[in-house]
Amino acid sequence: MSPNDRGNWPLILALWGAGLGAAAQYGKISVIYDLLPAVWPGAGARLGWAVGLVGAVGIVLGVVAGMGVARIGYRRSLLWALWLGAALSAVQAAGLPFGWFLASRVIEGASHLAIVVAAPTLIAALATDRDRGLALTLWGTFFGVTFALIAWAGRPLALGPGPEALFAAHALCMGILALVLGQGLRTLPPTPGPPLRLGNLLAEHAALYASPRLAAAGIGWLFYTFCFVALLTLLPPFLPEGSRAAVQGLAPLAAIAVSMTLGVVALRRFSAVRVVVAGFLASALAALWLWAVPGSPVAAVAVIGVMGLVQGASFAAVAELNETPADRARANGAMAQMGNIGNTLGTPVIAAVTAGAGYGGMMAGVTAIFVAGAAAHLALAARRRAVIRR
Repeated sequence: MSPNDRGNWPLILALWGAGLGAAAQYGKISVIYDLLPAVWPGAGARLGWAVGLVGAVGIVLGVVAGMGVARIGYRRSLLWALWLGAALSAVQAAGLPFGWFLASRVIEGASHLAIVVAAPTLIAALATDRDRGLALTLWGTFFGVTFALIAWAGRPLALGPGPEALFAAHALCMGILALVLGQGLRTLPPTPGPPLRLGNLLAEHAALYASPRLAAAGIGWLFYTFCFVALLTLLPPFLPEGSRAAVQGLAPLAAIAVSMTLGVVALRRFSAVRVVVAGFLASALAALWLWAVPGSPVAAVAVIGVMGLVQGASFAAVAELNETPADRARANGAMAQMGNIGNTLGTPVIAAVTAGAGYGGMMAGVTAIFVAGAAAHLALAARRRAVIRR
């Protein structure tokens, strides 16, 4: 998978499109969550599982996905995942009893996981050394861009014909992406990875997280994801009522803008790990600002915005720290696993802190998490230097 001198940007953009499709596996439920009780009136509190089950698969199988995708092959894994995602959305569009819908979401979690492991690994291989940081920073925007697109175009579709129409549109998009990438990736040589030994999973987890190269991006990603969704969810009640919707809409876009501007420029001058550390420390400073001026919409957008430095550079760090596609796939699997843990635990933990200690407790906790993210990366960098000196 050697890129040519200019990289293959049309294919990189198509792979980013696959990321949008994977993020939509969350967004097609999250953005229209308030409409779902009308679809399944008897579901009650169980509706939360319609979102959470996709992430639960990533928590359990993130590292396994990294191993499996490397073994099966990146092209084959990606295409099977896209076709599976298209088929599941098509079945969901036909209307399912709630129990069967939840079962389809578990399988959809496997599709999502394979895409978010295979696609960035392929992007890293197809981009030139000069453009790899830009390409992976672009990849890092896939969740924010998708949620904005679904809020703009998907929610009106669900409000009109119904949620099933949104599921059908998602199925169509996933099928088109599978066709485009099936054609575009056909010349890639097969890249079988090491044998997949499911009986040795605990040892594989231990070996991966003991490695300061394989685990670094994923461990940092845990601290990022622990705060990102939590802040978007928990900050608005502390903001002036008239600015809440604007902050919720602008903050993710600010993170994307910072990632694609300051982040890209920084990655051309500094290592990805340095950019991630700088992003965590800048986020901590912004959090202190918001702590000092409670309810400031500008400070709230700034906190989420500077987190964009961590967002893009974390994916670039995977390629920077791991040379082979197989190792990059394993590292991306760790990112998927840690990201799902952070997304799952961050909001309830920070909400509990806020309930017990109020606004100050929330901001103190978030600041500490940002500092811990920087410290974790610095500690792993020190371990890598120690290995080199031996």
